[in-house]
Amino acid sequence: MTDANAYGEEVTKFCAVLRAELGDAIYSSWFTRLELDRITEGCAYLSVPTKFLKSWIHAHYYDKLRAIALAQLPDISEIFLSVRTSTFSVVSAEAEPAALARGAGAQAAAAGAPREIYKEANAGVETSTLDTRMTFATFLVSKSNQLAFSAAQEVSRSSSIYNPFYIHAGVGLGKTHLVQAIAQAATSAGRNALYLTAEKFMYSFVSALKSQNSLSFKESLRGIDILIIDDVQFLQGKAIQQEFCHTINSLIDNGRQVVIACDRTPNELDNLDERIRSRLAGGLCVEIHPLDDELRLKIVEARIAATKIVQPAFDVSPAVVVMVANLIRTNGRDLDGAVNRLLAHTTLVGAVLSIEQAENAIRDLIRHREAKRIKIEDIQKLVATHFNVSRADILSSRRTANVVKPRQIAMYLAKILTPRSLPEIGRRFGGRDHTTVLHAVRKIDALVAKDNALKRELDLLKQLLED
Repeated sequence: MTDANAYGEEVTKFCAVLRAELGDAIYSSWFTRLELDRITEGCAYLSVPTKFLKSWIHAHYYDKLRAIALAQLPDISEIFLSVRTSTFSVVSAEAEPAALARGAGAQAAAAGAPREIYKEANAGVETSTLDTRMTFATFLVSKSNQLAFSAAQEVSRSSSIYNPFYIHAGVGLGKTHLVQAIAQAATSAGRNALYLTAEKFMYSFVSALKSQNSLSFKESLRGIDILIIDDVQFLQGKAIQQEFCHTINSLIDNGRQVVIACDRTPNELDNLDERIRSRLAGGLCVEIHPLDDELRLKIVEARIAATKIVQPAFDVSPAVVVMVANLIRTNGRDLDGAVNRLLAHTTLVGAVLSIEQAENAIRDLIRHREAKRIKIEDIQKLVATHFNVSRADILSSRRTANVVKPRQIAMYLAKILTPRSLPEIGRRFGGRDHTTVLHAVRKIDALVAKDNALKRELDLLKQLLED
């Protein structure tokens, strides 16, 4: 892989030609945040911060972008455009401008020593790329993520009792930002940290098997101070899971730190072996909760401040900022997308946006709000309370009528309100067989068809769970 910074002059010329070909207005609207991330085997990997920008560039300017890149960047035969993985990688207005002006040269300036130390320490392992903007300094904190943030800082400083340290959250709430911040802080403190996505872990293990170099792969993992695995829900394959289990057991038993990020709790990872789930649940398990009002406002303000450094003409009234923070309640990525839509409308129209114009600009994000993620445990607790039994009763083997009906209703709600499979639902209800769950679902379906009172009762329970 070639360091993008080695092409500093070529990148500058590439940007100048792109601006000349497309014009100042188009370039300022769509290409100021285009970055050259790396050059590998004749391929240039470019990135933008949002899916909206990627889709727009692909639809309207990709052929022109590709032609100019191939002409201006030496030894390039193809380009790839992707969305950067940053979630909360927004920087306050007091931050260094170099950390915000994101060309290839500015990216290298922002990276500093930690990334180089990280690469050197893990020279024998194919690591996942660290985004140097994802640090503790750029992570915005409120009540919804304070515990996760404080625990992550503690873990980055030294091996702790929080081992393994397990962070789970929905999409775009900052779990990747936090685990990458742990890797960068630990590296800066002189610890040997290794950050891998589950996909990279699987790829590296399979490659090591094919090259008959699996022993070296295992030794390289067991020799680090802190292993960080992101998106562990994607870990597949019996042999890979066994190696993963052996690795984390070996590291923890030898006082090394393990950090895991996932989109659900360990008990909800029905694709993983039970031994792995048990080990992951044995440390500190922290949830990053949905964005609260304070945090959404912080994110929008910080994202606008960061954008204004590269787009000084970008101006958003305080009323619009509050409106965006109130309407976009899903995650940091949608807030980032909202700011980009405001930027596009501001630069194209050339005027400060009114409340009505701003609302029209972000309408698609408001319309497609992410549904609440309902957990089986929440269903069990609510149903138990509603029918005046305990959750332990629902999970037990008791077959009395006052327990069987709530149990079947809870199974029914778990089937229609969660993505869990029948076997997984059965396992979460005291280790029952999937046929038991199927019987419960069919029975409640049949009862609802002829019992309006039960139907209204179920509608109430669903509304309580979804609110």
